[in-house]
Amino acid sequence: MADTPVFSRAAAAAPHHLAAESGRAVLAEGGDAVEAMIAMAATIAVVYPHMNAIGGDAFWLIREPTGQMRAIEACGPAGSLATIVRYRDKGHDVIPGRGPDAAVTVAGAVGGWALANEFSKAQTGGRLPLSTLLEDAVRHAREGCAVSASEARGVPNLFEDLKQAPGFAAQFLQDGALPKAGAVRTMPRLADTLEQLGHAGLDDFYRGDIGREIGADLEQLEAPVTRADLARFHARLVKPLGLAAPGAKLYNFPPPTQGLASLIILGLFARLGVTRGEGFEHLHGLVEATKRAFRVRDAVVTDPARLIHEPADYLSDAFLNEQAAQISMSKAARFPLSWGEGDTVWMGAIDAKGMAVSYIQSTYWEYGSGCVLPRTGMLWQNRGISFSLDKDAVNPLEPGRKPFHTLNPALAVLDDGRVVSYGSMGGDGQPQFQAAILSRYAQFGMDPAAAVDAPRWLLGKTWGSASTSLKLENRFDPSLVRALEQAGHEVEVLPDSYSDTVGHAGMLVRDPRNGSVAAVHDPRSDGGSAGV
Repeated sequence: MADTPVFSRAAAAAPHHLAAESGRAVLAEGGDAVEAMIAMAATIAVVYPHMNAIGGDAFWLIREPTGQMRAIEACGPAGSLATIVRYRDKGHDVIPGRGPDAAVTVAGAVGGWALANEFSKAQTGGRLPLSTLLEDAVRHAREGCAVSASEARGVPNLFEDLKQAPGFAAQFLQDGALPKAGAVRTMPRLADTLEQLGHAGLDDFYRGDIGREIGADLEQLEAPVTRADLARFHARLVKPLGLAAPGAKLYNFPPPTQGLASLIILGLFARLGVTRGEGFEHLHGLVEATKRAFRVRDAVVTDPARLIHEPADYLSDAFLNEQAAQISMSKAARFPLSWGEGDTVWMGAIDAKGMAVSYIQSTYWEYGSGCVLPRTGMLWQNRGISFSLDKDAVNPLEPGRKPFHTLNPALAVLDDGRVVSYGSMGGDGQPQFQAAILSRYAQFGMDPAAAVDAPRWLLGKTWGSASTSLKLENRFDPSLVRALEQAGHEVEVLPDSYSDTVGHAGMLVRDPRNGSVAAVHDPRSDGGSAGV
């Protein structure tokens, strides 16, 4: 394991090296962290298409050099044709995972880029034109880039259904199979779309020529999202959730994301009195905190316009103290919880003036709905399959409603002034992986690279498995595994030392003394960090 790379002024981290390089190039030109992230978001959508797309959603946490926190919610609602009756009439008991009926919601990511770009111009003058920010993505899509190891080694969920999704096989398969790592893929229509956005502006995605083409494609596919739905969408600024913890102020994203669960886990763990990292108490404590956090999440988190409970109530001292007192540090609680799957990218950037960004972009499952829109070449998400067809559920399907999101970018400000941008992909695992790497770094003093590299775990189900076991990478000490089993955890040791099952995480840390930025991304991904 290498030491954490440290850059003198600014840095970016991403799960694909080409996205990190796009961020570095913008920072080197004097662009700010928000501009760097727009460039990275566009590039990652081209080079890591199994994990995200411009036809997906995104969330931003931004910390200004003054300490002011901002959050951008860029998630689209269900389309105007997305009704429970529609799906019941088609004979569905649940929303299909692939194909046009899985393309339930408006794609919000590009709207988030637009709002972030406006913010950048207002705050720093926005040094670089949009066409420059998108030029790497355009080039990689037009000239081609190599299929990543991560994409090649994956087995997509419902792969046979995915193959039948309109446009998927032509764009992503070779002889009916995913190509091998290193094979060069071009995306000429997506290149044209990104180039048009660079010249016409990002609003064109929703209310211009690109929006018209997207609307026509979705109508042709008989998806439940219309051009009018696109025209109505705007990303919005929202207030982040915050939690004061020993030694730090923690931030995450409010509903409809599971950011509340991420903060509850850390808030509970801080109350358990664990003093040593990487032992039984560290892992057991975080797992038990996760169980309680997920119980709250599944009962509370929904469309922010339809919340019944105030999320901040679950971050109060009274609530966290009461919940922490119920955690046994010697015995595992039962875990009969619901679950979610997801493929996502987390990326971070910190610029020379100290602006920090924690960003997450996703299509939900790998390749989303699988639908590649023919006129624009973009892959459309399936985030709306998290809706229920039960009208009495916490998150029932209805037009205009925002779905539950596993996505949640994280950021921490330590009492000594260090700013930590961190996060992970991985569906239900995201809060767990965030807690693992932040506790290792901020509480137990591990180097960022070591904190991200160290073996991780996942509590709950994952692809192809109905088990809700506690899954551990096989690098954990056998004595720790035995101790967890003896405490009542249903433990499953994964066959891999570095497994995609436990997510792709990353972390950047700005040192307030000299402005240097330590930055690392996961060895489980195809990425890394780059800076100036």
